[in-house]
Amino acid sequence: MTPFGEKLRALRAVRGATLKQMAEAIGVSSAYLSSLEHGRRGRPSWYLIQRIITYFNVIWDEAEELVKLANLSHPRIVSRTAGLSPRATELCNRLAAHVHDLREEDLTLLLKHLNEAIERRQKMLRR
Repeated sequence: MTPFGEKLRALRAVRGATLKQMAEAIGVSSAYLSSLEHGRRGRPSWYLIQRIITYFNVIWDEAEELVKLANLSHPRIVSRTAGLSPRATELCNRLAAHVHDLREEDLTLLLKHLNEAIERRQKMLRR
């Protein structure tokens, strides 16, 4: 399941919407919507995200979160490290090879550290 799929499922649960009801309302098949939730389909289009936002009647922060999660939810990742340091290449290759071995708490910790490093870099660039 992708982060976007997880959020979609949570929104459906809170609002009591079935997969079939939502699929019909936004103009896709329930099979496609299920595949999107489970990460068997690629990132949804901007147009589909807008239909989902409208369907759930979400605004501002929640709509922005859905867009962000959709951008982070492509189930097949390609990482290009040409021109980067050997550590960048090693990191990408080790993560690709071993992500399935990691526990949820390890993934949470790695994401926390990565997000903190990105935030530090962005702050430095804004100065």
